[in-house]
This record gives sequence, C-alpha cells and structure tokens, in this order.
Amino acid sequence: MRQEKVRRKPKVTKLGYNERHAKSGITAPLPDIETFPNQYTGYEITIEIPEYTAICPKTNLPDFGTITLHYMPDEACLELKAFKMYIHAYRNLGIFYENAVNRILQDVVKSCRPVWAKVTGTFTARGGLCSKIEAKYPSL
Repeated sequence: MRQEKVRRKPKVTKLGYNERHAKSGITAPLPDIETFPNQYTGYEITIEIPEYTAICPKTNLPDFGTITLHYMPDEACLELKAFKMYIHAYRNLGIFYENAVNRILQDVVKSCRPVWAKVTGTFTARGGLCSKIEAKYPSL
C-alpha cells in the first residue's frame, strides 16, 4: 500500500521575528511610477540604481544595495525621474530585501505592463553575508 506524502508547513525559527516584521512595507503607499508611450518594439531596457537604501524592519538599521531592472517594454516605458523618486521612497521604509525586490517588480508591472521584466537586488554585505534576490515577470 502506497503512503501519500503529507505536506507540512516549513519550520520557521522565530529569532524574535514576527508577522509584522515579515509583512512590513509590502502595502506601504509609494509614489506612482509614471510612463510614456513606447515608440518601438523588440528592444530591452536596463536600469541600474546603485544607491538603493531601506530600513530593516527588525533592527531598524539601514540596508544598502543595487537594484537592477531589466525589461522589454510593450506599449509604455518607465519615466526615469518618476522611477528614481519611487526607488528613493524606500529610504525610510521598513522592508526586507525579498519583499522590496518583489514589490518593485509588482509596481513596475502594474505601471507599464512590460512583455517581461526582471528585478535583481544585490545587497551590501551584512554580518559577512551578501544577498542577491531576483524576481521575474511572468513568473516561471
């Protein structure tokens, strides 16, 4: 007789983290990302923001990194100054790396509806560890 595998919730070690920390920043109001009509097809845009900063929701210490957006526009392109102001709004926001990268992707997709997009966050070493987070649209 074959036994079925029981899916269990992954064990989470708390270390003082709670649900409030985990969800911090993911629904915070941020500036809109303006767009302009795209005039061409079949090309790619890469935007690199080497001055990303936010606040760790657990420690309240600053986080630093580089955000890279790579996308293929469809009918609209992101307006760079608006995107810059959007990214700078994270400066005082408590949000984990993983949430920031996924939130940025979500907001870019909502703004310009690209053919595809990828957001990569490469974060400065903290405690001897470097983190690189990547989110893609459409997700695989």
